[in-house]
Amino acid sequence: MGIVSWIILGLLAGVVAKILLPGRDPGGLVGTTLIGVLGAFLGGWISARFLDHPISKDFYDGATWAAAIGGSLVLLIAYRLVFGNSRD
Repeated sequence: MGIVSWIILGLLAGVVAKILLPGRDPGGLVGTTLIGVLGAFLGGWISARFLDHPISKDFYDGATWAAAIGGSLVLLIAYRLVFGNSRD
């Protein structure tokens, strides 16, 4: 996958993570994309390191998407724990 594919994957994974964990988070499109891209890398690392299941580099692989969304959820939860509801 190229860099554009990682950005698209990250954007979509970030959107899915925000749908699964609704709430008011700052950042908009850029924040969602950053959470998604970083979550994709985090999810891939967790999958390869602890679950002994390295993800493939195929954009349409289900394990790639699951790792990206899972990593995005972890980052979104961590963000909310650290910063709380900063938009109250």
